[in-house]
Amino acid sequence: MAMVDNAKQDNSKQTLSVSLEQQDEAINKHETISRHIEVLLHASEAPITANVLKKYLSLSTQELQQALEILQARLKNGVLSLNETASGYRLQITDSYSPLIQRVFPQRQERLSQALLETLSVIAYKQPVTRSDIEYVRGVTLSSNILRQLFDKGWIIENGYKDTLGRPALLHTTPQFLDAFGLTSLEQLPPMPDMESIKAIS
Repeated sequence: MAMVDNAKQDNSKQTLSVSLEQQDEAINKHETISRHIEVLLHASEAPITANVLKKYLSLSTQELQQALEILQARLKNGVLSLNETASGYRLQITDSYSPLIQRVFPQRQERLSQALLETLSVIAYKQPVTRSDIEYVRGVTLSSNILRQLFDKGWIIENGYKDTLGRPALLHTTPQFLDAFGLTSLEQLPPMPDMESIKAIS
């Protein structure tokens, strides 16, 4: 009877040992994948989508998610953070270092005018809108230069026409706009002040 009990204990130990080895292998595998993802994000000039990462690294959705979680944990105490935008994943310097960058490289700091920000806000929150819609909300004539700046940045596009006199073009924001502000979707926009004026647009 004692021999049988010992045999069972040995089998249990072997099973536990194999299970631990498998867990270690899985952890090492996902750690390696996370480093491959990190390399690709460093090398890429643009965000990389989940589908692209899964394709080139031959990953399942679950494997990708686990690897991203490991990468995020590894970056936690560093100067970079893993961010998801509308165009995919990217690495960027954490916000806490922004004052240092602005002090040392002031030429890299982009200043957006109040008029441009107001115009962009109206388009983002109440798209699609026409030029006259924007002027109605802001209460001033819209400068063509402001629209040109937004088009040049790739933050807005014309898509369709309003079924009214003159058929004015309808303005929409783009994925590049979401990327620039670190958003994955328009649902992440913070509440906008004076929404009643915007809702009043027919």
